[in-house]
Amino acid sequence: MKLIKNESFGGERPLFGIQDTRLEHVTITDGESGIKCCRNIEADHCRFVGKYPWWHVDGSLITNCYFETGSRSAIWYSNDMTMKDTVIDAPKLFREMKNLTLENVVINDADETFWNIDGLTIKNVKLHDGTYPFMYCKNVFVDGLESDSKYVFQYCKDVEIHHANIVTKDSFWECENVTIYDSTIDGEYLAWHSNNVKLVRCHIAGEQPLCYAENLVLEDCTFDAACDRAFEDSSVEARIKGRITEIKNPKTGHITADEIGAVTYDEFAKLPHDCVIEARGV
Repeated sequence: MKLIKNESFGGERPLFGIQDTRLEHVTITDGESGIKCCRNIEADHCRFVGKYPWWHVDGSLITNCYFETGSRSAIWYSNDMTMKDTVIDAPKLFREMKNLTLENVVINDADETFWNIDGLTIKNVKLHDGTYPFMYCKNVFVDGLESDSKYVFQYCKDVEIHHANIVTKDSFWECENVTIYDSTIDGEYLAWHSNNVKLVRCHIAGEQPLCYAENLVLEDCTFDAACDRAFEDSSVEARIKGRITEIKNPKTGHITADEIGAVTYDEFAKLPHDCVIEARGV
């Protein structure tokens, strides 16, 4: 593997088409498309400043690197990538990719990040700010995620999440085949219009969660007091620990909780509205 070390490159496409190359302590400065149409590239302790620095690269390893604010849309159309121990301050990374793995990565502007990724693995990743990360992703595995970005995981399919702390709004909308374990999800309108969503030992906060959902399953989950009007028009099997403030218009299924504050059925309830709702008592 060729080694490029302690150099800087700027302008238009300075490293276009390189293959089987390792970059160490390299800076991609101003200009655009510093590394493009490349194959089998490693980057360690590198700095990316200019726009679109890593496009159409197949087979890459990025470690201990830094993407500055100006390196927006830095990584697109690049398959089979692993990134570790890296800090990203730029928005709109990771688009139209297959087989992407991130470990110990901090993204400080997660605006429109992770769009249309097929095969995404995340371990110990932090997302800050921005909107709509993870749009249209599929085949996703997460173990360790902290996020305060808005509208996360929209239109996703085949997702498994462990040990996440997500503070958001309108998350997991129109998703299919999602399982979330041992996590906290804080935000309004969780998982509306979803299909086959399962939550296990999760804590849920925010108004009107889990509405208009099909094949919804909850096992040993807890609800914040602000979770009112839950499960409207949903088919649901739920075993809730502790108290839930309000259940409204569930369509069908079975809900049990230690304590139920209120059950509301109004003129907007959809048939068959035959959900069995039981308070176990404590």
